[in-house]
Amino acid sequence: MTKAYNFLFFTIFFVFILTPIYGESALNITEKDFVIGNEDAKITIIEYASLSCSHCADFHVNTLETLKKEYIDTGKVRMVFRDYPFNYPALLGSMVLRCIPENYRYDYMNALFKLQPDWVNKKNKKTIQELYKIMQSGGMTKEEYDACIYNTELENEILKGVMEAQNQFNIKSTPSFIINGKLIEGNKSIKEFRQIIDKILSQ
Repeated sequence: MTKAYNFLFFTIFFVFILTPIYGESALNITEKDFVIGNEDAKITIIEYASLSCSHCADFHVNTLETLKKEYIDTGKVRMVFRDYPFNYPALLGSMVLRCIPENYRYDYMNALFKLQPDWVNKKNKKTIQELYKIMQSGGMTKEEYDACIYNTELENEILKGVMEAQNQFNIKSTPSFIINGKLIEGNKSIKEFRQIIDKILSQ
């Protein structure tokens, strides 16, 4: 395990010790959440994903658009995307996504999953360089990028979210989905999502 990975897990431990965990349920959707879809939808899906996770990339590249077209765009499902970084590259990716306007975040998020092999690297310096190239192509300046990835308040906010999810849902892998309060672990095909969603809609 690299120093960068060790740093991430040390930071999570540090945040866990010094940050109180309040009783508010992680099922509550707040203004800090990144959400698409109708807020009055019968079904709410919360995805916990790591931007360096290949299974998460598979969901975002091969399944999410169909799910969005069939259920989110039609008002049946509200989708909430939450960060669950398992390593330092994923943490950096989560941070930069929060530093761009929300109306562009969906496209950037999926682009980072699609370009995962280009920027996720065990060498921290390499990850920073390659991730910047992607963000620079979208108009982010070096000053904006550096201010974002070295923002400790933002970093701690993401890591606190990891601890809250771990506390309440005991998430062990990504992607994990909370569908109307029920934990569904692991990547699922669109066929499996249809079965789960249609069953709830029929009730």
